[in-house]
Amino acid sequence: MDTIQRVKNNFLESIQIKTDAVDDLAPVIANAAKAIADALLNDKKVLACGNGGSAADAQHFSAEMLNRFEMERPGLPAVALTTDSSTLTSIANDYQYAEIYSKQIRALGREGDVLLAISTSGESHNIVHAIDAAHDRNMIVIALTGREGGQIADLMNNDDFEIRIPTWSTARIQEVHIMVIHSLCDLIDLQLLGQDD
Repeated sequence: MDTIQRVKNNFLESIQIKTDAVDDLAPVIANAAKAIADALLNDKKVLACGNGGSAADAQHFSAEMLNRFEMERPGLPAVALTTDSSTLTSIANDYQYAEIYSKQIRALGREGDVLLAISTSGESHNIVHAIDAAHDRNMIVIALTGREGGQIADLMNNDDFEIRIPTWSTARIQEVHIMVIHSLCDLIDLQLLGQDD
């Protein structure tokens, strides 16, 4: 096996997926970023969740918002629902794992808040329950998915945004999800603060 060529193939595949998807995804990403910025301007917040690598992506987004992205600015209210191990294990133990995010959303979510829900397959039961809870709270949902969108695609309302990565490779989906997250952060900063000269 030529390991160097394998690495190059991984890079090239990731680049190709981004190139193929950008025209379809760019308008949805721009509209989703505007929805987040508008919510923030109305004193609302973003709640983010996912599993595994997608949990890390939820935390990554929250960190970029609460601290800073590429320009200096005040912190923005974003909470990763993936980080409180006592809450997560309590809910999973007392109820079921599928409710670890929905119970938090029902307690913390308010009308006009935004849920950033991340699932590469679109089939994660706890993310499906999270979206249901967000809709019960009249929150906007931005779903980062892949493959064919799974159950999550069927849950989207008119005010929601599904940003679906058109591939079946979990690794490639996650790589594009990071690009989407960085694009959201960039556009949110641009809308809130204007161009950094």
